[in-house]
Amino acid sequence: MSLIDTAALRALRLASPETAHGLAIRALRMGLVRGSGPVTSDRLASRVAGLDLPNPIGLAAGFDKNAEVIGPLSRSGFGFIEAGAVTPRAQPGNPKPRLFRLTADRAAINRFGFNNEGIAAVLPRLARRSDGGVVGLNIGANKVR
Repeated sequence: MSLIDTAALRALRLASPETAHGLAIRALRMGLVRGSGPVTSDRLASRVAGLDLPNPIGLAAGFDKNAEVIGPLSRSGFGFIEAGAVTPRAQPGNPKPRLFRLTADRAAINRFGFNNEGIAAVLPRLARRSDGGVVGLNIGANKVR
């Protein structure tokens, strides 16, 4: 990890967890985070549920809720990515604060409440992608009917 990468990670830890998440999405969208694609090798290649994966390490739903940065994430080494959770209609999620760092445990508590732009905003982004990687979409229920 370069000195710049280390400094950027330290700066993100100074921000609130939700602000840091937003800045990470923005950095990916702007092309500030680069990668060369999924990590591949014969030993890592996996077949799961009929899907051929370059490696078994994926990014779970919750990071890219609105499928804004699937391309950059696909180039970051992951074998697959799950976008979402997305709901039928856009919704704001739970009141803030809703993301908490557990520094000593190297963990986080996420109580976002499915804040997202809704399926109508997400599906066109997924349809436009050209990276060819395996992408799943986590779908959730709206809080209010």
